[in-house]
Amino acid sequence: MPEQAPVIDTRGLVKWYGANPALRGIDLCVAAGEILVLFGPNGSGKTTLLKILSGRVRPTGGTARVAGRDVGADGNGTRGLIGTLGHGHQLYEALSARENLTFAATMLGVDRPRERISTALVRTGLEAVAEARVRTFSSGMKRRLALAKLMLREPKVILLDEPYAGLDVEATKVLEEYLFASKAAGAAAVLATHNLTKGFAVADRLAILGRGRLVFESRRDETSVEALRDLFALHGEAQETA
Repeated sequence: MPEQAPVIDTRGLVKWYGANPALRGIDLCVAAGEILVLFGPNGSGKTTLLKILSGRVRPTGGTARVAGRDVGADGNGTRGLIGTLGHGHQLYEALSARENLTFAATMLGVDRPRERISTALVRTGLEAVAEARVRTFSSGMKRRLALAKLMLREPKVILLDEPYAGLDVEATKVLEEYLFASKAAGAAAVLATHNLTKGFAVADRLAILGRGRLVFESRRDETSVEALRDLFALHGEAQETA
């Protein structure tokens, strides 16, 4: 059988912000049913890479393809294939938790929205506060609601930027269960994090960015969390002292 094309495929991906390079020639592939965990110090280009893959930022050079589509040329066409969980909550604080999810489900064209909203609220432990305004929520509850919004869909691609930030142990378990279920269904995922232990535990493959370059890539079973920690420290220090 012919080898399947990767769900995520970047070739020579470059991004400049004015005179500052954020990405310098990134080549990465992620297959269906695979989780790539991306590490790197602040400013290494992780968030920029995820923004390009999600269609929110256009690359300066090179290509990024999601499910065979060029996200630089067809960002609108790829957004419906992608689920994201980023730094910000992207919630409407004047609305209730249920109203936020209802609005999101409508915008995303979610099938069986009432069922999916109820399930997401239960799974994230928010059913008791479903009618409360988001402005009254703690930061941890807002992170749970952002996770519930992600869980409304079954995307082909999942992009997670520091997803463990603000999640307690129970919510982290819910996130990882969703991630593994999506993987089993054939989704490709890219997860950017500073948490080496948690990132290593969920990864199929690992990569480190340093100053916008891909400086390390390996299958998880070909390295160790100790080796990863040493590499992360090396490239983090190099960035700070460069």
